[in-house]
Amino acid sequence: MSESARFDDATIDDLRARLRATRWPDAPVGAGWSLGVDVDELRVLVTSWAEDFDFAAHRAVIDALPSRRATVGGIDVHLLHQRADRDDALPILLAHGWPDSGWRYRRVLPSLVDAGLHVVVPDMPGYGFSAMPPQPLSSRDVAGLWAELMTQLGYDRFAVAGGDIGSGVARWLAIDHADRVIAVHRVDAGMPVFEGDPAELSAAERTFLTTAGEWRDAEGAYGAMHRTKPQTVAVGLTDSPAGLAAWIVEKLRSWSDCDGDLWSVYSRDDVLGLLTEYWVTGTIGSSVRMYHANAAVPPSEQARRVEVPSGFTLFPVDLVRPPREWLERTTNLVWYSEAPRGGHFAPVEQPGLFVSELLRFLESFRGPAPA
Repeated sequence: MSESARFDDATIDDLRARLRATRWPDAPVGAGWSLGVDVDELRVLVTSWAEDFDFAAHRAVIDALPSRRATVGGIDVHLLHQRADRDDALPILLAHGWPDSGWRYRRVLPSLVDAGLHVVVPDMPGYGFSAMPPQPLSSRDVAGLWAELMTQLGYDRFAVAGGDIGSGVARWLAIDHADRVIAVHRVDAGMPVFEGDPAELSAAERTFLTTAGEWRDAEGAYGAMHRTKPQTVAVGLTDSPAGLAAWIVEKLRSWSDCDGDLWSVYSRDDVLGLLTEYWVTGTIGSSVRMYHANAAVPPSEQARRVEVPSGFTLFPVDLVRPPREWLERTTNLVWYSEAPRGGHFAPVEQPGLFVSELLRFLESFRGPAPA
């Protein structure tokens, strides 16, 4: 089945009917976003999704992407793949996170190709238009699949970039396939894992560990559900498009550099397109199960150091921002930058800035690479 074929009339008619029949919860007066999603704002978005969103136009957007499919580890994978018209182009794999897919990188793909990169953007199994895996996969499992994918595409050595769960995938590619990964760029370092003596840490590192713990307590309930009871979440979000929208949109707003105004950095088509893709593919359950798989990875493995040359661009409104000392402790840090604006979804929020940062990091690694 082609990607756009999932947007068939029967599926869209059912989606619209469900949106129109939403059973809305009550909300305390003046709650706004303080208790989670703002129900009043969500009503407006749900109405727009049902009545105004141009599904045919979005189908055309999907059809225009440089999509292809590959069987990797026995799983049918959807990917975007576009090659630069240069003999010395550098191959790079871009790894996405949650709650997104290859959607994260669609805005930046043309600019990166124009800059001389062969760009590969796969949807992880159970995300986007890739098939669901029979069992939940960890970031390390996906890294192994992506190494195989790059072999299939003819890329022996390549760079990797990632954010959110994709940062973990990029990290495992660099650890398990260090002979193939030229360099790795990440926009976050994930939640910290440290099993040593706290006295070894700098004051900034100790503050970072404390701040990360506070963030988990205040904002991490979603992650606890994903790690421990993903199927409970899956039932409600797979059945209710309004529930799906609430679960995802609250994160887009909270994790983006938008000063509380989601529409200052996203268009409604951006957001409704992402929600529609999650809905028509039915992948919200399979996407959150990845947290359960990652939770089973021993802390000693999570704490392994990355020896491949590593670069970080930290955006000011990301979830938690590690100090440089932590990055030097956990990676072979060769490049470090602090962006002036942007949040957790930098390639969508600030595509030009993200492209500039990534290309600056890759400058010293740009040379003839196997095609």
